[in-house]
Amino acid sequence: MSQHHKINYVEMATVDLAATKAFFSAAFSWQFVDYGPEYSSFTTQGVNGGFYHVNEAIVFPQGTPLIVLYSDNLAGSMSQVTSASGDIVKDIFEFPGGRRFHFKEPSGNELAIWSDK
Repeated sequence: MSQHHKINYVEMATVDLAATKAFFSAAFSWQFVDYGPEYSSFTTQGVNGGFYHVNEAIVFPQGTPLIVLYSDNLAGSMSQVTSASGDIVKDIFEFPGGRRFHFKEPSGNELAIWSDK
């Protein structure tokens, strides 16, 4: 089954990364991998993701989950987003393991699409 445009990764904010990890480990047996002191990824039986540290209480729009979709063709996906009236809010950039861009859909929710290609 193709992974193209399926939700692939979710990032969420947390004020206390250690407490968040402890909770999800205890409650749901999630496994974590730390990437420095301010980011930890998790693995579930469904969608994987990560928690990132913020210094203030979580309020909208800060701290909302970032839904990250996977793409087999990042430039093509960007074109599809703009053709469907999405706004690019962060152009394609590289990160360890791939590249991604962020966009807002018409009602203002921000999502991202990434690729390892």
